Amino acid sequence: MRVCAAGPSIAMVTSRLTIDPTPFSPEQAEGGGFSPYLRLTREEWSRLRADAPLTLTEEEAEALGGRNEPVSLEEVEQIYLPLSRLLSLYVEATQRLHKASTTFLGTRTDKAPYIVGMAGSVAVGKSTTARLLRALLSRWPNHPRVALVPTDGYLYPNRTLEERGLMRRKGFPESFDLQRLVRFLADLKAGKPRLEVPVYSHHSYDIAPGETMVVDRPDIAIVEGLNVLQTGMPSSWRRSRIFVSDFFDFMLFVDADTDVVRQWYMDRFMTFRNLARHDPTSFFYRFTQISEEEVRDFAARIWTEINEVNLYENILPTKWRAHLVLRKAANHAVEEVFLRKV
Repeated sequence: MRVCAAGPSIAMVTSRLTIDPTPFSPEQAEGGGFSPYLRLTREEWSRLRADAPLTLTEEEAEALGGRNEPVSLEEVEQIYLPLSRLLSLYVEATQRLHKASTTFLGTRTDKAPYIVGMAGSVAVGKSTTARLLRALLSRWPNHPRVALVPTDGYLYPNRTLEERGLMRRKGFPESFDLQRLVRFLADLKAGKPRLEVPVYSHHSYDIAPGETMVVDRPDIAIVEGLNVLQTGMPSSWRRSRIFVSDFFDFMLFVDADTDVVRQWYMDRFMTFRNLARHDPTSFFYRFTQISEEEVRDFAARIWTEINEVNLYENILPTKWRAHLVLRKAANHAVEEVFLRKV
């Protein structure tokens, strides 16, 4: 059961929206037809900040951006501050519901963390969005403990992927240790202390051996990954019928046109290659030994044969499961927000 505590402010905006009463399909959400979503322009969404204080400085906002994704204070104010306000209201409502339940039962139990699941394509900016949200949410007084859990750590090590013939399926659902990820989320939701999460190294392009991060009973956990909103798993796990998304209280999708994301991926690949010029330990160092044209051809093949296939087969089909979709323009700024009505 979820309780939405943000109704009045959203209602003020919806009064200005035109909704066409036609049958809903996911495509119609973007087309402006009748749907379970409110389609908000950047300006309409920014007004939902209300009186929420800006708690990040310009320097902090810039530091939270990605290498190829600068973040302005204006973006924080207009997009991420309203989002943090909405989530804060949801968390407060959930906390009140928990208190009501314990009063009814006459027991005292630890509250479960509020879990936000965040999905989207490779290179679309999920990590930047997650970092910004963690920073803003941790400065709201009623839930200061916010954990960020990238699911890259639950990829199988490269050696295992090679043994199973899955290296060219890296990032697809079958390349993740889903059983281990589900166990972690079950323990997290149960309130178990000091949970260890494996760490993925983008430097070595592999799981970091023996390295873990500790998640210790946070108020909010942001779980970010490519396929986390899925309700399907490989055939070997279907008998379980428990999905990663079952543990989420709120689901968020970061979106952009495929051609735009492709360019962001290419730009990021070249940036990593340039940064690795004097670092033989980096996975990208090997690409410094060949021409830029060869590197671009290689990156384009990886996008077309792996990332784009995964995007269309596994990631985009989950977009309209999200409670909120952030739609980004070519300059990385969010231009539209789709918010589920209930």
